[in-house]
Amino acid sequence: MRAAARLHCVRQGGNREGTERAIPFAAMSPLDYLGVHIPTIVEDNVAIRCDGCLEVIDGTPWRMNILDVVAAETPASWAGRAPINPGPFEFHGDAAHVRMWMAARDLQFSRKGTVREIMRPIPIPGPDGTIARYGLCDGLHRDDHELIPA
Repeated sequence: MRAAARLHCVRQGGNREGTERAIPFAAMSPLDYLGVHIPTIVEDNVAIRCDGCLEVIDGTPWRMNILDVVAAETPASWAGRAPINPGPFEFHGDAAHVRMWMAARDLQFSRKGTVREIMRPIPIPGPDGTIARYGLCDGLHRDDHELIPA
């Protein structure tokens, strides 16, 4: 059935019997709503920006998520915060934009992996044994990580 031929039923405001009337509706342009012309600049209202270069993304963004650092046995406290924001993060389709984002956050990158939709965090211990920073890896290899600056 075509959009112009569909009917949408609404309840009339002051009608106590609850009868419904059919109001036909068709596919509308983004500048017309219920027959009223709304002069809006549609092209400037783009909110999707690349997290790496901060430029506008035309079309569908490429998304990356970071898995949880540790599967918690108990629920996390509201007073605490996650060491890494899990995302999703949106980028242009080029892996260089993801690595630019990683470099800005002082994250290392595993040389044996590639940039994928889901990245796994690798805790990097500091001199005193506490976690000083993190690296990211796709997790598809089974041998040791070779972490390099992103």
